[in-house]
Amino acid sequence: MLLLAVAFIVAFVLLLYMVSPLISPKPLKLPGAHVVVTGGSSGIGKCIAIECYKQGAFITLIARDENKLLQTKKEIEKYSVNDKQVVLCISVDVSKDYEQVENVLKQAQEKLGPVDMLVNCAGTSVTGKFEDIEVNSFERLMAVNYLGSVYPSRAVITTMKERRMGRIVFVSSQAGQLGLFGYTAYSPTKFALRGLAEALQMEVKPYNIYVTVAYPPDTDTPGFAEESKTKPLETKLISETSSVCQAEQVARVIVKDAIQGNFNSSVGSDGYMLSILTSGMSPVTSITEGLQQVVCMGIFRIVGLFYLGSFDSIVRRCMMQREKSESADKNE
Repeated sequence: MLLLAVAFIVAFVLLLYMVSPLISPKPLKLPGAHVVVTGGSSGIGKCIAIECYKQGAFITLIARDENKLLQTKKEIEKYSVNDKQVVLCISVDVSKDYEQVENVLKQAQEKLGPVDMLVNCAGTSVTGKFEDIEVNSFERLMAVNYLGSVYPSRAVITTMKERRMGRIVFVSSQAGQLGLFGYTAYSPTKFALRGLAEALQMEVKPYNIYVTVAYPPDTDTPGFAEESKTKPLETKLISETSSVCQAEQVARVIVKDAIQGNFNSSVGSDGYMLSILTSGMSPVTSITEGLQQVVCMGIFRIVGLFYLGSFDSIVRRCMMQREKSESADKNE
């Protein structure tokens, strides 16, 4: 009886693997495709642009700093695979004026054709204790990290629907899956992208448009280096529990998942575990993915509880050390 049950389970899993490719979206072909990358002048955004360009795509880079854009354009053009490829640079703040964002994307499409893939990578970060962060920082981060993704997506979605094809990528963060000490201003903006992505995916899936949410871990970028300067001690100690990834590695994973139409994109074992734990009611690209979530959820929850216990211990220890230090200063 036991052997029969095992055989049934094995047969069921094999059937899922066989059926899964039939219901998965067709991969997007990058050669000749028009890829728009916001926040593309540095960090993960620049590496994503390079990765797509290496595969034959036409690139529109959008960022605020025109000088950085021009430098990045020269760097990307070194990776061309044919003479027809173009890198277009547009200097604009994607978080301020929707009409301006819409106009520049119309211009980009007039020059390079309809947008096949939009990568929303523009973002910024502020770390610190909740009561120490300036109130306007909460507003600024929500504008850049959330509205800075809403505006470009809104500007291209109609054309994608008309063409019955497209990819939209939202670059979130592991801090958009798990709230951590010091990220009270940053985490909510990245969590918001998840909600936007889930609702948008349900709207656009019938039009053969697929949304990807990327959750990169700590990544070696100029933005990460700047953020690290103001991190509270607790945040630094928690961050030390995981390794820092290279932007090129993260970019390759994001581009691959976006091409395949995967909803979740994560890097490394910690990223995989977090994606399973936070899957909730998020879409799946294949039956196999759903099965993995069902099987692994309980085990990963146990592992996750150990992580949370470790983080809480770090925070308590730092608080006690700080109180002892303050008490000693008063006694002197």
